[in-house]
Amino acid sequence: MRILVIGNGAREHALVWKLAQSPRAKEIYVAPGNAGTAQIARNLDISPTDIESLVKVACQKSIDLAVVGPESPLALGVVDALEREGIPTFGPRKEGALIESSKVFARELMQKYSIPCAQGTSFASFKDACDYVKKQTAPLVVKADGLAAGKGVIIATSKKQALEALADIMEKRIFDHAGDQVLIEECLVGREASLLAFTDGETVVPMIPACDYKRALDGDQGPNTGGMGSYSPSEFFTPELEEQVLETIIKPAVRAMAQEGKPYKGVLYTGLMITTEGPKVLEFNARFGDPEAQVILPLLQTDLVNIMEAVIEGTLSQIDIQWSAESCVGVVMASAGYPGSYKTGFHISGLGEVDQGILIFHAGTTRVESRGKGDSRAKRLQSEASPDSVLTSGGRVLTVAATGKTLADARAKVYRNLPRISFEGCYCRKDIAAI
Repeated sequence: MRILVIGNGAREHALVWKLAQSPRAKEIYVAPGNAGTAQIARNLDISPTDIESLVKVACQKSIDLAVVGPESPLALGVVDALEREGIPTFGPRKEGALIESSKVFARELMQKYSIPCAQGTSFASFKDACDYVKKQTAPLVVKADGLAAGKGVIIATSKKQALEALADIMEKRIFDHAGDQVLIEECLVGREASLLAFTDGETVVPMIPACDYKRALDGDQGPNTGGMGSYSPSEFFTPELEEQVLETIIKPAVRAMAQEGKPYKGVLYTGLMITTEGPKVLEFNARFGDPEAQVILPLLQTDLVNIMEAVIEGTLSQIDIQWSAESCVGVVMASAGYPGSYKTGFHISGLGEVDQGILIFHAGTTRVESRGKGDSRAKRLQSEASPDSVLTSGGRVLTVAATGKTLADARAKVYRNLPRISFEGCYCRKDIAAI
């Protein structure tokens, strides 16, 4: 099969890495990819949101399977566009992706179908939102309605912080049109976890539960990020709890989407808070999580191509999905200043100096391009293939992951190898999976 993966993050690198293990994967293209995907696939210089160009190249290269990584192209309807050209595509259509691209839509869906979630109210008026906050008791959670790269949720510990968040989102428009509406919710208390599931619109098959870390600094301090690390499985996520989440949240959500005329196929990511009243939804995502994908996919033993094909064809019930009994830990190495402003273009050293079995999934990286008329093609390719000819190009730069017989074993492997990799200003959390 000729496969096209859309996206350029560590999640997409992990997807390419897993898909490449399938004997059915003849060629894999990544649009646009990064320095990591370039070592195992062919990068294409196309933005994930350039739907027209993605469809064109998919047709030109006779793609047999397209896989959408990030949320933005899903929200723009890339699946619909590819399917119109007869290209089997893994991911929900535009209407299905609403479950992530509009938090207001997701809340209304949950309320209509009695899916447990935080209490809250949506607002399109800045003044009305502010008036509401002034009557509430902190802490409060303020959410931009639309997509905000994982940064559109602010946990306000005071009314003042909540009002400042509203001003940033609705007045300063720091998330652009994502701030046309906001949700203001109660702040749920408990243990946080993520349960992802494959679904073909009818059958739902859960993955191994994971926990991720959103805050930038140790001890869950600092601003929210796209995720600073993750581990799987969650030690407190019992089979009984998984069954409860499936029966009260995930399956009802898939059925609800079908009843609303928005059938959902692909991966449904459910962010959960395990409260004293039971599990409640924090958020739905319409794709693999990042960094959760980097710790879930290494534990998957079934051919991912076969799973994705079954999801597309509606035959997921016929697939026996197997998982490793091991644990996996992943830690994000980020640029100084992330999730705020940061500099890029720094050389990354030590990528070839880690222990065997350590997984390095690239996100914000680019290969050094050889310049000058005197460079031969062979010399240029050799430079580009070198693991040390890599520069930073984003906020989250790498996810370093490892599997182990126990969570402690996997964690020790990762933190033993992290100091061997470096770039100017790099930082990471030291407490991932420290449970």
